[in-house]
Amino acid sequence: MVFCMFFSEKAQISIEMIIVLAALVAIVLLLVSQLQKTAESGTKVFDKKTEDIFKEIDDI
Repeated sequence: MVFCMFFSEKAQISIEMIIVLAALVAIVLLLVSQLQKTAESGTKVFDKKTEDIFKEIDDI
């Protein structure tokens, strides 16, 4: 009986670890998607500034 309880507790810890890992993966995915959105907006700003600089060079 003690042997069965040991495996039951071990399985419970394993399930809890899986839940924690799933939560961590979800948080990482959210952070990655936010970073991608930030990178896209940064790229747009960078492209606009680059265009403005080349226009200024052409005017010289």
